Amino acid sequence: MKVLSEDRTRILFEKLTKYIGVNVKLLIDRPDGTYCFREKKDRVYYISEKLLHLAQTVKPDNLVSAGTCFGKFTKTNKFRLHITALTYISPYAPFKVWVKPSAEQQFLYGHHIIKSGLGRITENTPKHQGVVVLTMSDIPIGFGVASRTTAECRHADPLATIVFHQADVGEYIRSEDTLT
Repeated sequence: MKVLSEDRTRILFEKLTKYIGVNVKLLIDRPDGTYCFREKKDRVYYISEKLLHLAQTVKPDNLVSAGTCFGKFTKTNKFRLHITALTYISPYAPFKVWVKPSAEQQFLYGHHIIKSGLGRITENTPKHQGVVVLTMSDIPIGFGVASRTTAECRHADPLATIVFHQADVGEYIRSEDTLT
């Protein structure tokens, strides 16, 4: 596993900042140890330094992965965040969206969230901001991008798209072959 280049580190942190803001530094310096990001075959892994030292004893050809896959770089060098990062992103996300029970299944099938399925939204959510999607019982089920501000959501049509779908926990079943 290799260290991310400066350019790729910048791209990764810009994407993470879109979802968790200034809390990115809390991912690195955690109370239970220091964590870092490493790359293997265009995929970015979030790994503790203790586990990284153990993984370095394995030959690179024999090591499939170590740590949690946060996402991957596309061929055009853009970073795509995977659903496997949800458990690490959701506690630090400043902007959240809660969906009604009737809209949960639609979101888990990969559809956008429309206003009629919106339960609550964090106050002062800006347009095109990364948001974590939660059930009404505060269980994180995915993340997306807000298509409207909080103020615009109040006056929107019931069929207007509020959150663009990015990833959801249903991907574990739909894409289990490609998630590593």
